[in-house]
Amino acid sequence: MIPSKTMKSVVRGAQSIAIAASILIVGTTLSGVANAGDDLIVKYDQSQLIRLPRPAAEIIIGNPSIADVAVQTGNLLVITGKSYGVTNIIALDAERNVIQDQRIMVRRDEKSVVHLMRGTARQTFACVPQCNPTLTLGDDFTQMQMTKQAADLKIQFSEKAADSGGQQNQQ
Repeated sequence: MIPSKTMKSVVRGAQSIAIAASILIVGTTLSGVANAGDDLIVKYDQSQLIRLPRPAAEIIIGNPSIADVAVQTGNLLVITGKSYGVTNIIALDAERNVIQDQRIMVRRDEKSVVHLMRGTARQTFACVPQCNPTLTLGDDFTQMQMTKQAADLKIQFSEKAADSGGQQNQQ
């Protein structure tokens, strides 16, 4: 015969295990629901993948100037941050049922970025590993124009070299 004190300990232990298991099951179920509604954070000028539970027939972006979407397959989406802000994405199936409705927050990527302030004028540099000017929303317009012109000029040189096939060096 098991002493009653020991039996009470066994029962309490079993109850504790049952409560812990219940909390784990409920927590797992609730976290799955909460994750579906979490904000998707996309960095400016970068992309993030969303895998839908089933193929979408229609994709709606609340504000396409903040984020853009490209469908890779029926259920794999690529979200690209276009400008800073908050918008949303809604995916519908063929019967127009909502598959996913999620907020998208586009933020600045501060990793390896340096901001140079001259009074109120800002210029942004990507420092990976050396610092080079980048075109970033909110930067001084004159600095952005100069950076864009330099980038465009380099592209033109590259395109001319590719079009000539190196013939300039042979003449």
